[in-house]
Amino acid sequence: MAGDAANDPANGAASHAASDDDRFRRGWAKLQEVDGAAAERVMTALQDIAPDLGRYIVEFAYGDVYAHPGLDNRTREIVTVSALAAMGNAQPQLKIHIHAALNVGCTRPEIVEIMMQMAVYAGFPAALNGMFAAKDVFAERDAAGKTN
Repeated sequence: MAGDAANDPANGAASHAASDDDRFRRGWAKLQEVDGAAAERVMTALQDIAPDLGRYIVEFAYGDVYAHPGLDNRTREIVTVSALAAMGNAQPQLKIHIHAALNVGCTRPEIVEIMMQMAVYAGFPAALNGMFAAKDVFAERDAAGKTN
């Protein structure tokens, strides 16, 4: 029906914008739980070239997927570290997520075991690359005085 607020395209756009804002807020809160400092560095790095990409990461990856019920942050990070290690071509993201996994309760020996598992399912090159990424992360954390 003409003039019906429910069918007004402007209301749909406003509702969509509000929904995106909710997704961003939910995603930003989830991201802060996992590794807020890394999130802020990524958002800042994208600001001058692709700020929308940063927003999409926060809204979709963290506002929708990470915030979805069913897995806790620790389990999600184990899955993420495994996937990134298996890909073999995402070292910067792998290091970020190794930090995040340690931030949410994974231990260094567990990270090492994840990389060992990669040898079976992703091959020795992926396992080696993942292990060296873990070694770099452990060194960074040691230098920062972090014991986990």
